[in-house]
Amino acid sequence: MTVLVTGATGNVGRPLVEQLLAGGHKVRALTRNPATADLPAGAEVVAGNLSDSASLPEVFDGVTAAHLIGFGDGYAPLGNGAEIADIARRAGVRTVTVLKGSQDKEPLEEAVQAGGLRWTCLAPVEFMSNTLEWAESIRAEGVVRDAFPGIRSAMVHDADIAAVAAAALTADGHGGRTYWLTGPQALTHPEKVRVIGEVLGREVRFVELSQDEMVARWRAEGYSDSDIAFFVMMRTDPPEAGRTVLPTVEQVTGRPARTFRQWVEENAAAFGA
Repeated sequence: MTVLVTGATGNVGRPLVEQLLAGGHKVRALTRNPATADLPAGAEVVAGNLSDSASLPEVFDGVTAAHLIGFGDGYAPLGNGAEIADIARRAGVRTVTVLKGSQDKEPLEEAVQAGGLRWTCLAPVEFMSNTLEWAESIRAEGVVRDAFPGIRSAMVHDADIAAVAAAALTADGHGGRTYWLTGPQALTHPEKVRVIGEVLGREVRFVELSQDEMVARWRAEGYSDSDIAFFVMMRTDPPEAGRTVLPTVEQVTGRPARTFRQWVEENAAAFGA
C-alpha cells in the first residue's frame, strides 16, 4: 500500500513518515517545499498544498490510505474539505485519518464521514511541541513568563499522535472512531518549567504574568480580538477534556504514552542544553 502523508514536515507529519517507513510501508510525503523538506530517503516527496484542490488528483493517484489535516494556516478549517474527500474517493483511497484543529467538526471531517471512506479522526488536546514558544526566553534568561499558572494540560507527544495515525492507517479496527489523545500527565505551567530545568540541569524560573499582561502580549503579537477571547476562555474555563488523562495512546499503539520529560530530553537543544 502507498500512504499519503500531508503536512509531512510538520510536528506530526515528520514522525508519521518515519514510523510508516520503519513499518515497511510506501510513503508519499506532501510538502510545500520539497527542496527543504529533509525527509528520509525512502519517502516519495511531492510538492503541493492540501488547500489547492486543483493540484490534488495527481497527489492522490495510486494512494490507498491518507493522513489529512483538517486545518490550514492559523488553524483555520480548510474550506475545500468536500473537494478533498471527493478527490480521495475517486482516486481509490480507502482509509483516511484526519487531524483535527478544534473541538468542533470541521468541513473535511464532515466530508470524510459522509460516506465512502474508512475514517479515523485524531483529536490531540495540546501538542507538547507548543512548549517551544518558551525556548527563546529560556535560552536567553532562564525564565518563562506566562499567565494562568494553575491550569493543567494533558498535553501529548507529537510522535504519539503520529503513532496512533500510523495504526489507524495500516491496521483494522479503527474505522469510524474519533480518538482524543493525551499524554500520561496533566501538568501546570510551573510543573512543566520545573521539568525543563531538571532536564537542562540548571534553574529555569517561572514568572507569572497577569491576565491583562498576557492579553497585551497577544495583542502585540498580532492576534485578533476573537483569537484573544478564545485564548482567555481556554485558560480561564478550559474544557474538562483538556486536563483529563486518557489511555487512548496505549490502547491503540500497545505502549504507554510518552511523558513530557521524554519530550524535553529529545528537544533539550532547543532550550539551550
